[in-house]
Amino acid sequence: MSLPVVIVNPESAGGATRTAWPSIASELATHFGSFTPQFTTQAGEGIELAAAAARKGTKLIIACGGDGTVSEVANGILSVDSDAALGILPSGTGGDFRRTIGIPVRTAAAARILREGQTRLIDAGKITFTNNDGELESRYFLGVASFGMSADVIARVKEGGPDWLPSKAPKWLTGRLSFATAMLKTAAKKSAIRVVVQLEDDPACHMTVANLCIANARYFGGGMKIAPNAKLTDGKFDVVSIGDLGAAKILANAPRLYLGAHLSMAQVGHALAAKISARPVARNERVEVEVDGEIPGRLPATFQILPKALRVRCPLK
Repeated sequence: MSLPVVIVNPESAGGATRTAWPSIASELATHFGSFTPQFTTQAGEGIELAAAAARKGTKLIIACGGDGTVSEVANGILSVDSDAALGILPSGTGGDFRRTIGIPVRTAAAARILREGQTRLIDAGKITFTNNDGELESRYFLGVASFGMSADVIARVKEGGPDWLPSKAPKWLTGRLSFATAMLKTAAKKSAIRVVVQLEDDPACHMTVANLCIANARYFGGGMKIAPNAKLTDGKFDVVSIGDLGAAKILANAPRLYLGAHLSMAQVGHALAAKISARPVARNERVEVEVDGEIPGRLPATFQILPKALRVRCPLK
């Protein structure tokens, strides 16, 4: 039987993973056991490495990085006919998917879950969107796909964290402050968008939203509990829409968004659906879509749930 494969994104956490890898590898070996490391050198390579490992019969493929790395490894596993399980070794900026399944940020604790945890079948999402060449493209996602403010926030985060933050600040603090700072800047400048949204076979409706999330998991945006009721095994997305609140109300209610206490707000909508389609009202308007912390393209797009499609190593209940 082949050793578990660890797919490492050395550029995750703003490049800190590259420096931290010797320490991460040592703790992983101590608390988990033997493994084969493989390193990505460019965006998207994690998909190819994970698919190749799955085809070879590797039973556990571990993503070492942030949400983007986890998503790439999941995409690689889901792209082939395999019973490989996804493992998570956190070392990134956001860490939103690991929060939903309860993976701790400390390497030693995460390694013990990889060794002793249970393998669960969870739902995955599939999005078909319009890529930057104007063609339809599909990919899988584990956490949240969204459009509106969130795409602008992600773009700002990728530009770098707050200038005033010390370079030696902990990764969890750097990530959370990067997302919070980006949200403040975006809320002050971004206007609401007008979209046409259809849930399953219901009539399509015109909506004006600051943001709309199609959530398989609970968190996005560096720890924002956007879908507090989301379950990974119910065969449904939680669709959360935030109406045209305006910058002042968005900023005033930011704590409620992070704590997951926003669903009772009049301007927030919530529904369950297994399939969603969305497009801009103005067909020539560009509305970018965010998927697991990446921006692969734009609307129009469709979102479909894939029930119990992926095995994931999780903490024992």
